[in-house]
Amino acid sequence: MSPSLALAVRGVALPLAGCLAVLATDSPWSAAAEERLQEAGPVLEDYAPLARPFVMPGFKEQEFNGALFVGRGETRFSTSVSLVTESKKVVHENMVPNIRSFGPIASDGSYYEIRISSDDRVLHQARLDALQATIDHPESWSAEEVAAATAELPVLQKQYDTIQAQKQDIVVRYARVNDEELVGSVTALDDGTTIYLDASAPFAEPSTYAVAGSGSLAGITRGLADGDQTAHFRVDADQAADGARSYATLKDMMNAMGGKSAADGTAAAALHYELDAGDTLTFTARMGDEALPPARRTPEEVTELLERARTRIDKVSVSGSGPLGDMIDAMRDAMALNANYDEKFNRSFVMWGLGGGGDDIFKGWDSAWDAITAAHLDPALALDHIRDFYDQGGPRYDQLHAGPMHAYAAWRVYQRTGDRSILELVYPVMTAYIARMPEFDVNGDGLLESPWVADRPGGRGNHLGLDDSPQFFGYKQIPRDGGTDTRDHTDLTDVPLNSYYGLFAHVLGRMADELGRPADAKQYADLHAELAEQMDARLWNDERGLYLNRYLDGRWEHTSTPTVFYPLFGGLASPAHAQRLVDEHLENPDEFGGAHALPSVARNDPAFCSSGDHHPEAEHFIYFQEHMEEDACEEWKGAVWPPMNATVYDGLKRYGFDAEAARLADKSTRLWQSSYEELGWFPEYWDAEPGQLINGAATDTAWRTYSWSNLMPLMTSTELFSDDAWGDVNGFRFGTLGLPGRNAVHDVPWRGQTYSVVADASSTRLSRDGQVLFTASGGRVVVRDFVLTSTGATFEVTADQKVTITVHPEAAPARRVAVPAGTTKVRL
Repeated sequence: MSPSLALAVRGVALPLAGCLAVLATDSPWSAAAEERLQEAGPVLEDYAPLARPFVMPGFKEQEFNGALFVGRGETRFSTSVSLVTESKKVVHENMVPNIRSFGPIASDGSYYEIRISSDDRVLHQARLDALQATIDHPESWSAEEVAAATAELPVLQKQYDTIQAQKQDIVVRYARVNDEELVGSVTALDDGTTIYLDASAPFAEPSTYAVAGSGSLAGITRGLADGDQTAHFRVDADQAADGARSYATLKDMMNAMGGKSAADGTAAAALHYELDAGDTLTFTARMGDEALPPARRTPEEVTELLERARTRIDKVSVSGSGPLGDMIDAMRDAMALNANYDEKFNRSFVMWGLGGGGDDIFKGWDSAWDAITAAHLDPALALDHIRDFYDQGGPRYDQLHAGPMHAYAAWRVYQRTGDRSILELVYPVMTAYIARMPEFDVNGDGLLESPWVADRPGGRGNHLGLDDSPQFFGYKQIPRDGGTDTRDHTDLTDVPLNSYYGLFAHVLGRMADELGRPADAKQYADLHAELAEQMDARLWNDERGLYLNRYLDGRWEHTSTPTVFYPLFGGLASPAHAQRLVDEHLENPDEFGGAHALPSVARNDPAFCSSGDHHPEAEHFIYFQEHMEEDACEEWKGAVWPPMNATVYDGLKRYGFDAEAARLADKSTRLWQSSYEELGWFPEYWDAEPGQLINGAATDTAWRTYSWSNLMPLMTSTELFSDDAWGDVNGFRFGTLGLPGRNAVHDVPWRGQTYSVVADASSTRLSRDGQVLFTASGGRVVVRDFVLTSTGATFEVTADQKVTITVHPEAAPARRVAVPAGTTKVRL
């Protein structure tokens, strides 16, 4: 057994046999004794929603080139930069393929930087490589396919060479000066670069814009929430424009940029500039209650403000360092890139996918993971994100994990912020949601069966977001008789669905405790205990050492996917079964191990990377795959998915498998890093086989800025410092038993203060607002339920060898204690 397992199965009642209690005072340890050692009331003033006025760079779905201004009464303006090629291609909307790189970006919006390219990479080197691979390996293809590749390659190669020869890149930067003002710059990286600097209404709202001089634009609008409120807007560039014009509509402005006919008017206005390589245009954009005079900043003053804001990022945002910690900065930038503004509910939120997302928050599990990541970086954004989610109707019911995941997200955001209002918002919605779920218990044994979806491979598994997971290919339809859902039943008792059901019960029980509802808390605790008993009795396959789906007639569904580990996430696995799962399967290179982990189907499973719906008889993955086809290691037949990795990671931490969790964090972060550094993407998922034709990791997908992708490097950051959904509501977790080298995370927000952790193989240091609180020397540690008072601290510590721990209370001398390898409870 893992040294920490008996203690650290979070949220599951287990004996603490073998755990040593180390007391630096004479008071006995008791889990229920004494008052809570840390006051943790709401801190709403620390994580307040957006106040008017404000400025938000990079504000709008799939458009990353502008900035949003929102004033009193919900007056709104925007400014943006567009790139226009020699062939009159306008890079302004749907810009995801044109993002060459981005960052740094401050999570509070104070600085924003992005590099935009006219090359949208629709025709990219990977496609040429795929054709060349077909030619080089004719044994894998028919003669017709080889002939077609031989004919197509020179044609596409010529097109590709032309695109690259004409490619133009620009770097756009913004820095917020105050709540009503920002400065910006655009730098050309190629000669003959055409750009436009515009002013317009951000959501096609009524506003008036005009050219206000040779290098200036002006606008005026009325408030959408208060029609009596008038606001003015002005953009001033540092040099006269090569052309300037105002337009009847936004479409007219885009048409004019692309060399098409356009009508004059007052809906938008733009300045036109021709730049050569190295040229930089600087500008100031402002809003106010009165008409604004021209800005008088010099290019040098604007550049100084931009550089000062860029340097300040690490002081106001989460940052990191080290072999893996470096990716914490990149994760911060990626998440900030996907921050958006909901103009219907006047809130910020995180866009989910589709190359930047739509203008509505997503109702599935994606948005729950986004809330968890945002809470680690910017709690105010996480709170707004959750409120926006419920403004738009809350979790969908066709995907039955949406309710459990959003409850889990809300609980973790509550732990981060102490904002009780989030529980009061979420709890009644979720109690109604879980009350419906027993309708999927076909045989009345307490476990749930998968709902029926007729089509395959794309639909089966969609009830859990696992769109074509082969574990659902064999179930049979059972007609529905009553209930609130319209789908028929099936004969498949579902391990991941019941794992989410268990998670749901556990989280709602904890919410009920916090809200003072003891009867509810007992009800959910009883449900969780019943599910744990049934999971082990019915869904544990002892011969294979796996939790597996099972048909109602007793037959096993043998497909092995990472969902075999989901009972850890739900807290439903017995310690012995959890140990066997991890020891025998998690890191086995023939199953879920390897450099690109975790594959969404075990590598030795017949369904791994199977083509189409041929499971289980299909041949395995054909290594040299035709470009743009999705029948290899993509989707849920083998690809590596961030939410699947994150679910397994959280389950490992729940059961105290800290070393294994650290290794998964390492692999996940490095996989994310490979596509981020080479391509500037954070994609939806990755190939499970190294050496693919894109870049050895990223799949050929247009979903290149997918928000849940950031769960991969988030594992490194939360290895170092995190809330703990299974632990003391007022405590947190920090330290790692396995990240390689010396890694650090800085300025992580927790209940109105910021924490930093530095950890390596021989030491761990925790600081708060710059003051050292805790050190451990002599080995690695993971500390749970850390609660600090003015005179001492309580916590659990798991060490890989004997370590010396020193705690620094604010109003007492330092306290020191030595603890052995294994898990120890400490009160200092």
